[in-house]
This record gives sequence, structure tokens and C-alpha cells, in this order.
Amino acid sequence: MEPAAAAALTGRQRARQGHGGLDVVTTARPGGHAALVQDLHERGLLDGTWRRVWGAVPREPFIPARAWRQDDDGCTLLGSPAERHALVHADEPVVIQLDDGAEDGPGIATSSNSRPSMVARMLGLLRVEDGSRVLEIGTASGYVAALLSERLGGERVFSIELDPALAAHAETALHTAGYRPNLRCGDGERGWPEAAPFDRLLATCALRHVPRAYVDQVRPGGLIVAPLAREFWSGALVRLAVRGDGTATGRFHGGASYMPMRSHRVAGGEPVDSRTARGRRTGLGPAAVLHLGFALWGGTRLPGVRLWHSEGPAGVQVWAQHPDGSAATAVAGDVWEYGPRALWAEIERTHRDYAGLGSPAAEAFGLTVRPEGGDLWLHEPGNVLAAVPEAAGRPRSAGEVVR
Repeated sequence: MEPAAAAALTGRQRARQGHGGLDVVTTARPGGHAALVQDLHERGLLDGTWRRVWGAVPREPFIPARAWRQDDDGCTLLGSPAERHALVHADEPVVIQLDDGAEDGPGIATSSNSRPSMVARMLGLLRVEDGSRVLEIGTASGYVAALLSERLGGERVFSIELDPALAAHAETALHTAGYRPNLRCGDGERGWPEAAPFDRLLATCALRHVPRAYVDQVRPGGLIVAPLAREFWSGALVRLAVRGDGTATGRFHGGASYMPMRSHRVAGGEPVDSRTARGRRTGLGPAAVLHLGFALWGGTRLPGVRLWHSEGPAGVQVWAQHPDGSAATAVAGDVWEYGPRALWAEIERTHRDYAGLGSPAAEAFGLTVRPEGGDLWLHEPGNVLAAVPEAAGRPRSAGEVVR
């Protein structure tokens, strides 16, 4: 690899950020929806009730006519009916929007019908009960709202989507399928205060932090399930139990790759000065750095460092960058560092500290959300590692339409 390769820390490689994606087993079986549901059941992702629900709600009617397959180097428009059928009935995400709907963008996926196994995991963690009232953040295609409506009844399901085109598509698909959940086109970061309190809240978009509105709108004893994504780690799935004192706390439950909420997106990387490149060998490989447990730990020790990865002929390549102009990239045992700091050396030291703790898994970490902020902790809520600040961006102002 040429050192100058690190000068392009932008573009489609941003779509590959995410530790959760490395933990997923992809299973594409021949057949249609019934075969997919059977596969999820055999993998222990659907109990009897959810198996019935999934069996009653096929995925294909919720996929728009224009949809894409996400590849390592971008997105490919689905062509033939056979190609579409194969992807829709596989345990794969189906991209349903590029570039926030712009026609002349670079082709970055901005909304999807999520990987079925990931949806099944999240719904299992949500632990809905008969009569539960659920708020979903990020309607997208409408498929999760349909599953929840089949399980609970549409009158108990509330779903918010920011994008008007996606909201309109979801409404049509849901009504055509016979479901009438409560739908809103508006800013999901604000929740749905008029309909609160909810028993459960499910975010199907990645968040930089858990908004205070979510805790306020879930009753004490209720649950929040959401994927979180920050600079050094992304795709960390957390389940929080809301308490009567206005806090919520809970552990991480492995990885989950989701499109970020628009107001919570992490800024992309910037080009670096390749003239400052210093090359050497490293014994710290990409798999170790991308391990979700280390990512959660490393993010507390390397504030401001953004980490992501791409896949190429030489294998998985890891990229790291700090706003001070320091950067590093590593692939196949080679590492190049740029700018004023030896950034990969800092990552190596941080990983040694992590190994000294016994390399705790992601499930050993947890999050507490308080009125004044959030805390990331290890093993127990009292062992706080770092504060989790809110995103710098403010929620966008948007008119809301309730349906």
C-alpha cells in the first residue's frame, strides 16, 4: 500500500464505518419469505410469537421499486426481478434511499430496510408485551412498524420519519398491507410528547447520544433499545431501563449497523498531508482494533479520534484521524502515521491497557443517561469511564404532519 493512500479519508469508505457489521453472520437461503423466517427461527432469533408475526408480514411489499444492494465499494441498483427477489429474501439490508433523496449525489446509502436478523435481535431486546405502546424512531420503509402492528395492533404503534418521501412510501405500504399505526413526518429526536408515555422506544437509526426526550417519554420500568455511534465506535446496541428518578441505565448487547439519524451524523474524514508519512510494521491487526469491546474502551481513552474501516484486495484496512491533523492507516501488518502525533502508537498503547483489563466484551460496558448528560461505564454503573456528551448539532426545525 502506498503511503499516499491515506490522503483520501473521504468518500464511500465512510459507509463502511461500524464495528457491529463484523459480528453479523450472513445467511442467504434459497426460497422466499417462509425460508427466511425459518432461518431466523433456527438461529434462535424468533420465539413462537415473533415467528408467527414475521410469517404474517412479508418483507417485499415494503421495498420501493428503486432499491439498491450495498457492496463494499458503494451501492448497486437492483435490476432483474430475480436479483430483487434474491436480495429481499436474504438476510441482507436493502438500501431504499441514496444521498437523502438527491438525484445528483455521490451515491451514499442514507436509508435502508435493515438486515432481518438485526431487526429480529432488536425486537427481541425490546421485550414487548400484550398491550405495550411502542414509539419507533425512523419509519424508513415501514417494515418494522408493520411487524409491531401485527404483534400489538396499529393503535399501539407510533412511528416517526423525518424524510417526507420515505414517510409517504411507508404510509402507502402500511395501509396497502392493512396496517394503520400512528405515523408522523417530523424530527424523531424530539420524540412524540403528545402521545407519551410509552412502554417501549425503539430507534432504528444510529444515535450519537440518547436524547433526553426519549427518557422523558418512556414510563418508569419501560425500555429503550437503540444503536449508538460515535467517533471511535459505532453500531453499539444498548438497552436502557427507565427509572423513576428520571435516569435510564443498561448494558450494551453487541453490534448493530444502522444508518445514522441525520442530525447525529459523524463528520467525515479530511485529507491529510502525505508528506508527513512514517511507515512501519505493527502487530495490532484490524480485527483487534475493530472489536466492539475495545472500541468502547478506546473511545474513552482517545477522545476526538475517529475510527473506521474499508475492505480491499489486501483485506480490512483501518483508518484513524484526529482534528489536529494526525492520522493513521493500517492494513496487512503495515501502518502509516501522519501529522503531529503518532496516532497508531497511541492506539497500540490503549489496546495494551485494554488487554490488561482482561479484554472485556462489549456486554461488560453500559450506559447511564441522566438529566445533565450520560456516562459510559464498565461492569457496573458506579465504575464510570467517561461522559458521553450530546451531539454538537441541534435538532432541525421541521413542520410535522400526523397521520
